[in-house]
Amino acid sequence: MQVAEQRIQLAEAQAKAVATQDGPQIDFSADMERQKMSAEGLMGPFALNDPAAGTTGPWYTNGTFGLTAGWHLDIWGKNRAEVTARLGTVKARAAEREQTRQLLAGSVARLYWEWQTQAALNTVLQQIEKEQNTIIATDRQLYQNGITSSVEGVETDINASKTRQQLNDVAGKMKIIEARLSALTNNQTKSLKLKPVALPKVASQLPDELGYSLLARRADLQAAHWYVESSLSTIDAAKAAFYPDINLMAFLQQDALHLSDLFRHSAQQMGVTAGLTLPIFDSGRLNANLNIAKAESNLSIASYNKAVVEAVNDVARAASQVQTLAEKNQHQAQIERDALRVVGLAQARFNAGIIVGSRVSEARIPALRERANGLLLQGQWLDASIQLTGALGGGYKR
Repeated sequence: MQVAEQRIQLAEAQAKAVATQDGPQIDFSADMERQKMSAEGLMGPFALNDPAAGTTGPWYTNGTFGLTAGWHLDIWGKNRAEVTARLGTVKARAAEREQTRQLLAGSVARLYWEWQTQAALNTVLQQIEKEQNTIIATDRQLYQNGITSSVEGVETDINASKTRQQLNDVAGKMKIIEARLSALTNNQTKSLKLKPVALPKVASQLPDELGYSLLARRADLQAAHWYVESSLSTIDAAKAAFYPDINLMAFLQQDALHLSDLFRHSAQQMGVTAGLTLPIFDSGRLNANLNIAKAESNLSIASYNKAVVEAVNDVARAASQVQTLAEKNQHQAQIERDALRVVGLAQARFNAGIIVGSRVSEARIPALRERANGLLLQGQWLDASIQLTGALGGGYKR
């Protein structure tokens, strides 16, 4: 972000520098010179000391001070076009800054919901571990009573160890995500205090029209657009360079050969000058500058067209991924409902005294596994939705 801010400040300063060339300028100057005249040179008579002739040579101390003014008349709009080009660059840099902010916000949002997904998964795994511990305790009691052998509880012990490993993996992922969030939010001096919240519900389908008009809100397309506008103004400035330059100059000064006479009214001089410069032969410099400006403009236009095509493809890919994950979530929801029915049947049999409580725990574990799979799919859908939001420039119509 600091780099983007500095680039904007540089572009603004360059625009102001060009804009100042379009107005009048007034300067004050003063100088003093001590010199000896050569008797053999063009100013030879001034080397003589002849007061009757008005010469007091060979040494003179002359001085000049006064105001000078100049104004470059921008009749053909060259300076105006250059200012417009610079302002276009400023707007493009500002759009690039917003693109950086959007990418940063999207990354923070994706990491936040990834942390929430892992937190929800951690809760489900803890429930699985609880059910597994219930089964292990029941099997151990049956073994101690001589009802079962020691082999029957081995598989449950292995599954419990795997669940503990999964819990450790989830805890590690959550710490990594927290570290990345701290780095992105520049909050590394203190730990983040994140609290688990429920994941948003999965939308059943996308809207019929995604609203491609929202692509105009994409900061990268805005930046490309302003670079095109800037390049077109640069072409106008290059064309205006073929026309004559007209300059106005004026001066009001005091000028005297002796400092003692510098402040007399007779030492005053003033004048106005109008100048015209028409390029006739410049070895093709102006044509080369115009060709460069046109080539850069064509490159900017091609880059803009490419960015638009890539933006449309990004939206299409993201929308397809969101739709696919929404369908997977629907199928997974049906699987979870079926698994819960199995748990309900086991609970009913337990209530009727047909099976022991550990069998209910055995029925709950597959249902909890499916709930964990559902949470992962839900998190993937949420991540894809955030990417679709970014591809559409900040949001899409629902």
